[in-house]
Amino acid sequence: MAYSSFTLTQVMTQFAITVDTSRDLFGHIAPVPLGATARQSIQDNLQLALLIGNEKARSEFIVAQVLGELWRHTNRRISLFSGAALDVDPADGLNGVCDFLVGRAPQLPEVSPPLFVVVEAKKDDIQGAYGQCGAEMLAALRLNARSNTGVETIYGCVTTGTLWRFLRMTSTQLDIDVIEYHITQLDHIFGILLFMVAAALTPAAPRAA
Repeated sequence: MAYSSFTLTQVMTQFAITVDTSRDLFGHIAPVPLGATARQSIQDNLQLALLIGNEKARSEFIVAQVLGELWRHTNRRISLFSGAALDVDPADGLNGVCDFLVGRAPQLPEVSPPLFVVVEAKKDDIQGAYGQCGAEMLAALRLNARSNTGVETIYGCVTTGTLWRFLRMTSTQLDIDVIEYHITQLDHIFGILLFMVAAALTPAAPRAA
């Protein structure tokens, strides 16, 4: 079993995860306007991705562009991994490849904790990807804990490139935002992503082993 095999029900049952889908998690986050050049580039790539029409194009031409801008906006102080393996607990099915991972350390060749954000890009089935994203978030939490990073909250996102739904996991609680954001709300989406990685800019003190 791997991340892509999990449904949300399986994640809840196997790992005793409680899910809340009733809260507006990020409505208080202020929009962050992108520069004109970055905005135009994302809009141009959006048109191309929609014309191509498949999941890979959306991932490469929309999601990767937004996350790349996130990396630049933080002065390259975070790490961004695309198509990276996150093999944490294969016996529990917590293994496989993630579309995108965001971590605290500056860019390294290999995934290194602490991780902050997991992003899964899907063509048109956001709800069907909650299980996969939740399993990846749980794996990231376990990796952070084993490394004594002090990072105990993981954020996630399932996106079609045009639609974005954000998640948050702490311990055994998974919250799925009640709000779904459209790419026309790009400043809101970018503000939320910056909020999620804010802790990366001020590293937390490691916990005692």
